[in-house]
Amino acid sequence: MSRRRANSLTVLETQTIRLLAGGATTKQVADQLYLSPHTVSTHLWHAFTKLGISSRVELTRLLLEHEAACHS
Repeated sequence: MSRRRANSLTVLETQTIRLLAGGATTKQVADQLYLSPHTVSTHLWHAFTKLGISSRVELTRLLLEHEAACHS
């Protein structure tokens, strides 16, 4: 995930991504962030659009690559 694309994400989109990439379900993310599952899905869809991806697998891969690059 390029820094520019990562910076285009909102705080809630970023929180949603981290929780989902960590294995949480949409419902678990919704409960943890005090949102509806529909709102979590909307944040996820916006993140997919901003990052140019279409799956949670790609999302997790980008997050892991981004975090590895930040810690190098």
